[in-house]
Amino acid sequence: MSRWIRIGDLALTYLGWGVFALALAFILAKDASVALDTPARVRAYIRAVEFDFVDWTLDALGFKARQSSVDEQAFLSNSDQTRRVRDYFDLIFRLEGVRREIEKQYADPAVKDPAAETAGLRAMEADLRAQAGKLQPLAESILQEQISVILAEQGLVLGGQPVPPVSFHFTALPYALIVSPRAAIRQDANLDVSGDLTLEQQVALEERVARELDVSTLIVGLGGIGTYPTMVLQHSDLNWIVSVTAHEWTHNYLTLHPLGLNYETSPELRTMNETTAEIVGDEIGAMVMKRYYPDLASPPSPFRNLLRREQPAGQTRRAPDFEFRTEMRATRVRVDELLAQGKAPEAEAYMEERRKFFWDHGYQIRRLNQAYFAFYGAYAADGGAPGADPVGPAVRLLRRRSPNLKYFLDTMAWFTSFEQLKGVLGLSNQ
Repeated sequence: MSRWIRIGDLALTYLGWGVFALALAFILAKDASVALDTPARVRAYIRAVEFDFVDWTLDALGFKARQSSVDEQAFLSNSDQTRRVRDYFDLIFRLEGVRREIEKQYADPAVKDPAAETAGLRAMEADLRAQAGKLQPLAESILQEQISVILAEQGLVLGGQPVPPVSFHFTALPYALIVSPRAAIRQDANLDVSGDLTLEQQVALEERVARELDVSTLIVGLGGIGTYPTMVLQHSDLNWIVSVTAHEWTHNYLTLHPLGLNYETSPELRTMNETTAEIVGDEIGAMVMKRYYPDLASPPSPFRNLLRREQPAGQTRRAPDFEFRTEMRATRVRVDELLAQGKAPEAEAYMEERRKFFWDHGYQIRRLNQAYFAFYGAYAADGGAPGADPVGPAVRLLRRRSPNLKYFLDTMAWFTSFEQLKGVLGLSNQ
């Protein structure tokens, strides 16, 4: 027998919600989506560690069903709701601090018995994790409702509600294995692998695939994935969380339209998808913060990437006149020039030289190669990794010319080619 789930004023049966979510899990246009044409030879290397989205979705659906059946936030005032969310993120902030201290103790060569030395810290970690676990369902529900309110105010609704409904879950995320040919910057594979892989295991997998298939590889950490419910990495930065959640909702929205359905059709369409989601996510996220958490709202950082598990460390050492996006754009442009001349080894040597340059300026990029640009180049809202690629600037131009966010998103949603976007902008002959 079926029961009803309330999501705002939209009612869905458990069965209907589950079918919808599982359908999206297979057709979604997400940050770490499995490419439809991924070569089987690449997948052969990751079978033992490939992430299982179907199992995750079923588990998440059960969690969200229990969460919706309680509907605790309906009995709280707006101020009580924001306080509960703040309490949750305060716990996560403390939890992150304790975990960093534990890691520090284990890394310190002067600590002879880190297990004994960190016993108290690990007990504190367990207690904070338990407290956060109790608050998580309510915090998720409140944030879903707050983001839905802002989406409704922007007119991004059907029958008074966002479609699909805003639904996300704080969770551990997989990594994405990106594969590009060495002779060109092109994403030939984007496969999800276990988030439990150690750095040593990640490097070993990258190097094995690169060596045996003669390709460029990179394993990247993710901040969110547009499954349904959306996967969002647990993090204490509320600004980042609401932007990621809105970003991934945008992917779910686009999946119901031609642009999202054609995510994997071409590199241009992938960039159009990701740049659109970045723009919408940032704007909606900023509105949520301004409305509900104005004292916590902050401007974007110089290198704010929605996909990274952590922001690059060491930025305090950055020279005052160093501008990351400008330098990264110059790097990409030069790499494209070298590859166009058939000089892949020279391009790789240049990228390693530039990686060290970025490292010296506080941006701890582990590997800068063709796969790096193939992945991050699709996120073109602020420039940088895309280099001279005209797709991102065209999407940004449409946003500047749009009277509002709804017009922009609804216009982008129906494109099936970059040529159509250029035609709307009057750039067809350029």
